[in-house]
Amino acid sequence: MNYNILVVDDEKNIREGLGKVLEMDGYKVLLACDGKEAVQKLDGGGIDLVITDLKMPNLSGEEVLQKATGMSPNLPVIILTGHGTIENAVQAMKNGAYDYLTKPVNMDRLSLLVQRALSARELMLQHRALQEELQKRHQFSNIIGKSESMKKIFEVVQQVAPSRASVLITGESGVGKEMIADALHYNSARREKPLIKVHCAALTETLLESELFGHERGSFTGAVARKRGRFELAHLGTVFLDEIGEISQNVQIKLLRVLEDKTFERVGGEETIEVDVRIIAATNRELKSAIEQGEFREDLYYRLNVVNIHIPPLRERKEDIPLLMAAFVKEFSEENRKGIEAIEPKARMILYNYPWPGNVRELRNCIESAVVMSKSNIITAEDLPPHIHDESDQEYLRISTGSSLADIEREAIRATLIQQNGNKSKAAEVLGIGRKTLHRKLQEYGL
Repeated sequence: MNYNILVVDDEKNIREGLGKVLEMDGYKVLLACDGKEAVQKLDGGGIDLVITDLKMPNLSGEEVLQKATGMSPNLPVIILTGHGTIENAVQAMKNGAYDYLTKPVNMDRLSLLVQRALSARELMLQHRALQEELQKRHQFSNIIGKSESMKKIFEVVQQVAPSRASVLITGESGVGKEMIADALHYNSARREKPLIKVHCAALTETLLESELFGHERGSFTGAVARKRGRFELAHLGTVFLDEIGEISQNVQIKLLRVLEDKTFERVGGEETIEVDVRIIAATNRELKSAIEQGEFREDLYYRLNVVNIHIPPLRERKEDIPLLMAAFVKEFSEENRKGIEAIEPKARMILYNYPWPGNVRELRNCIESAVVMSKSNIITAEDLPPHIHDESDQEYLRISTGSSLADIEREAIRATLIQQNGNKSKAAEVLGIGRKTLHRKLQEYGL
C-alpha cells in the first residue's frame, strides 16, 4: 500500500533530507516549510502520517498536531525536537502525538518508527471498519418487517437495548429470535465487548455446565486442562442463551446465581469468579407450562423475563412476506451471481399463501433454492421447492383464525392485485368495487 507522509520543518536541509530517506523506503512524501503550509496540505486530505518539527514560525508543531488529530483521531503524528525541548515533546504525546525523535534524527530509528505508526494506523482503521460493518449489519433496518407487530418490536428493542435488563425473547423456531438478540447487543453500551452465543439444546447437561461456567483440570474425564467458560469470556459483554427452556435443574440453579449475584465457580473448582454480563435468553417453549410441570424454576423465569419480546410467526404477519422475499432474492441473486429480477405472480401467490411452519428461516431457504434452480431472470412456480409448489395447485387465500374484517379485506385486496399482475382496473372488477374505492382502500391499508 502506498502511504502519503507529510514532513514539516522550517529547516530546508532537514525537511528535504527526511523526504529523500522516506521516498527511498517507498513512501510518497509531501513537504511543508512551516505550520501554515502544513495545515493547507492537511486540508487537502489523503495524509497517512505527519512528521513535524516542534518549534517553527507562523504555526508551531503543537498547532499542527492539534489540527491533524482534530481532522482524524487515528492520524499518527511524530514530533521532531531538540534536546532542549524534550519536555515539550512529551507533553505533545500526552496531547495525541504518536511518538517523538530528537535531532539530529537517527534515520534507522525514523524508518522503524514510521513503519510502526503506519501499521498501528492500519490496524485501527481495520478495527473501525469492522465495528462499523457490525453495527450496520445489526441496525434495526436490517430486521425486515413493516407489520404493526414488528414495528412495536423495533420500538421495544430501541428502548431496552441501552439498559442492563435481562431480556427473554419468545416465539416459534425460525422467527428471528437471534437477530433480535444481535440488535439488543450491538445497540447497547456493550457493543465493543463480546457477544457470546450458546445453543443450550445442542449440549448435554455436563457439557453445557462446562461451556457456561468452565472447569478445572481433572474435574471430569477428559478435562485435561483448565477451561474458562462462556460467562468469563463474555465479561462486560452479553451472553445469548438460545433454547433456554431445555436446560436442566442443576444448570438452572447456577444460572440463577449468576443473575442474582454475578458470581459462580468453575466445574470442580472452589474459586468464586465475579463477572459483569448481560443475559439475553430465547425459547420456543411455553415456559409457564414448564413451570407448572416442574421442569423450569419460577424464580429463574422471572429473573430472565424482566423484559419480554414476543416475535409472532410469519403466518400472523403476512404483510412482511413481500419485503422478505425481495430481500432474499437480492441476497441470493448476488451471492450466486444470477441476475434474478422478479418473482412471477403465480409464484408470489404460492409463497404468500403458504403457511410457513418454519417461519422466516424456511422462507429464506425456499428463496435460496428458487434462485439456484431458476433458469431465467424470473423465478417461476416451477422453481419453488416441490413441497411448497404442491401446497397450492390453485390460487386461494389463507386467512388466520381470529383475523378482523379489516385484515381479511386487506389480504383479499393484496392477493387479488398479485393475481391480476398489479392491474388495478382488473383487480377492482374481480373484487366487485369501483376503481376509486380500490384506490381509497389501498391508501387506507398502506398497500
